[in-house]
Amino acid sequence: MNDDFTISALRARIARGELSHEALVGQVLEAAAQPAARHVFTRLYADGALAAARHADAARKAGVALGPLAGLPVSVKDLYDIAGETTMAGSAVCAGEPAAAHDAVAVARLRTQGAAIVGKTNMTEFAFSGVGINPHHGTPHNPADAQTPRIPGGSSSGAAVSVALGLAVAGLGSDTGGSIRIPAALCGIVGFKSTQSRVPRTGAFELARSLDTVCAMARNVEDCLTVDAAIADTPLAVRRRPLQGMRLAVPRTLMFDDIEPAVASAFDRALQTLSKAGAQVVDITLAELAEIATVNAPGGFSPVEASAVHRERFAAKRDGFDTRVAARIALGTEVRAADYIAMQDRRRDWIGRVEHAIEGFDALVCPTVPIVAPPIAALAEDAAFFKANGLLLRNTFAINLLDGCAFSLPCHGPGELPVGLMLASVRGDDARLAAVALAVESALHAR
Repeated sequence: MNDDFTISALRARIARGELSHEALVGQVLEAAAQPAARHVFTRLYADGALAAARHADAARKAGVALGPLAGLPVSVKDLYDIAGETTMAGSAVCAGEPAAAHDAVAVARLRTQGAAIVGKTNMTEFAFSGVGINPHHGTPHNPADAQTPRIPGGSSSGAAVSVALGLAVAGLGSDTGGSIRIPAALCGIVGFKSTQSRVPRTGAFELARSLDTVCAMARNVEDCLTVDAAIADTPLAVRRRPLQGMRLAVPRTLMFDDIEPAVASAFDRALQTLSKAGAQVVDITLAELAEIATVNAPGGFSPVEASAVHRERFAAKRDGFDTRVAARIALGTEVRAADYIAMQDRRRDWIGRVEHAIEGFDALVCPTVPIVAPPIAALAEDAAFFKANGLLLRNTFAINLLDGCAFSLPCHGPGELPVGLMLASVRGDDARLAAVALAVESALHAR
């Protein structure tokens, strides 16, 4: 991974005359055609991206001040509407459906900022798994291991790989149960899941309306905040703070079950670093996490709400769905309205109790996922796939159920497979959590 592919580093190179926006985008488009980028994109927008880059070059030459994303390559997950195209959402069954009349709100806002949208990125079909395998369009390989093809994580698989390979400064994705943070953790980059209401979901292909969040991933926290400001149409009012004195709660219920040694080791080293830098790291029980399965029963929010989204499509074309996605949608088809309403009531009660339990802490901190990226071949059988999917989604889903906000930061050492450290807080606490993430990131980089 090219550590210089951050917004600030590229802006500095352009300011020094070492690089033009057009040359940068041209390099990205060339790299997107190489074997390492196979299956990352479902569609490239070469002409549009180069036009945006040339516009940024002309504006700069004329002395016009540019926004941070102007002329820089950005990727967009395949579930966002692009005017004039059918939104496929990683599927095959949507072929022939009506084209979008307008860009999704998040896409339109990126264009307003002058971003060079290089292409649509591959994803789990209909965003319905944390693994990132797609039987229709292929599966992008995790760049962290050049020897063994490993999963990239999902559902925003191509978005994460596009950033990790230096094909985009940021990848617009989505997060319903962890679809930003899981691939960010497994690919060694940063993912930011904002409070759901922060960015409009208009023009994003729906998975589960109670949980879907429009958000992005990038190389560092600062770049995530830059993209968040663009798609939310207003920046977070982040007041930077020193790590010294911050209170970080480590929830010991559920989040560490079945953790792999490599993840446990990297996470423990990270906690030691944060403690030495002055953070108060406090173990808490947070027993409410043990209730998640009960709150989410029967069926689960995602299966129930996805079954409503795909009711007609599922009845007519089920054989064309990814069989594993179809199996999860089917879990929601027979859930009664009364049971669904009870799920919503239990969730509201649970959110209130969890918010009370973690009051006074600056953030929760735990592993983003309890495993490193498994080899793609190891998940060929359904039993192995669904076991891995459950583990990948477990920790991140808790924050979606909370309607909270969260960052995933890399915390592994050199030569190790990527491991993510998740910082999370309650809904609406995005700005304060961002300050925590900036301080934690600085401490982890300094070690």
